[in-house]
Amino acid sequence: MEVEEERKRIVREVFGDSSSSDEEQQQQHQFPAIATLNGGNSSATVDDRHYIWEQIKEIEGLWLCPEFLPPEHQSSLLRAIEDEGWFTEGFHNQAHRFGDLPAWAIKLSSCIREAVYFSKYFSECGDMESWDLNNEESRPLPSELLWREPLFDQLIAHIYQPGEGICAHVDLMRFEDGIAIVSLESTCVMHFSLVDKETCCIKDVEIQNNAAPMKIPILLSPGSLILMHGDARYLWKHEINRDPEFQVWEGQELHQKKRTSITLRKLCPQV
Repeated sequence: MEVEEERKRIVREVFGDSSSSDEEQQQQHQFPAIATLNGGNSSATVDDRHYIWEQIKEIEGLWLCPEFLPPEHQSSLLRAIEDEGWFTEGFHNQAHRFGDLPAWAIKLSSCIREAVYFSKYFSECGDMESWDLNNEESRPLPSELLWREPLFDQLIAHIYQPGEGICAHVDLMRFEDGIAIVSLESTCVMHFSLVDKETCCIKDVEIQNNAAPMKIPILLSPGSLILMHGDARYLWKHEINRDPEFQVWEGQELHQKKRTSITLRKLCPQV
C-alpha cells in the first residue's frame, strides 16, 4: 500500500494533477517525462516502461541507464538547449546555471527521480529484477539523496566537437554527493580511475590503487544516464579522451561526431 501511494505521489510530481492548466500540459508535451504512462494513463505499471539500470560492479555507487531517453526525447532536449541561446556564439561550448534551473532541467530532474524509483536492473546473475526498496545499496541513489529538495540546483551543458573530451577529475567539493550526467548525440567512452592517496579529498579514507584495474571504461550511448554517489563520486576520477585511437569499444574505433552532455549537481549549503 505504501509503495502504491508513493508511486501516485511521484506520478503527480512528474505529470501534475489532472486539473493542470493548458499551459502546464503544453510544457509537459514539449519535453515529456521519460516514463510516459501510456499517454497519460496513471494506471500504467513499472513493466510498461522498461528502463533498465546496470550496476558497475567494479565501482561502488556507479550506475548506468543506457536507454534513459528515447530518440524523440533526446531531440526535444537538444531543442530546449538550443532555445536557451547559450551557444549562438561559435566560441562558446559550455554553459552553467545555478539556483533556479530552466523548466526543462527541472523536468529532467523529475525524470531521473522517477527512473531511479520505478525502474528495474540487471542482477549479478544476469536476470532483470525489481528494486529491493528496503535495501539502500541496491538502488542507484540512496533515499537521502533521491528525496532531497531540490534534487539538483546546478547544471552544466557542454558541447564537445570531434576529438574534444575532458581530463580526469573529481567534481569539486562545493557540490553534494549524487551527480547525474546525461549524454546526447555522439557515442563515447568514459573512463574511471581511482584517485591517488595524495589527491584524495576525503579524510580517513584508505586508498588502495591496486584494488581495481587502472581504468574502467563505460560506454555512453546517446540518451544514456550515469549516476555517481559515494565512492564513485569521491574516490574515482572520470575522463573522456577522444584523441585518435583512444575511443575504442570492443575492438572497434568509435566514429566521433559532436557530443552534448548535461551534468546535474546540487550545491552544498553555505556555511
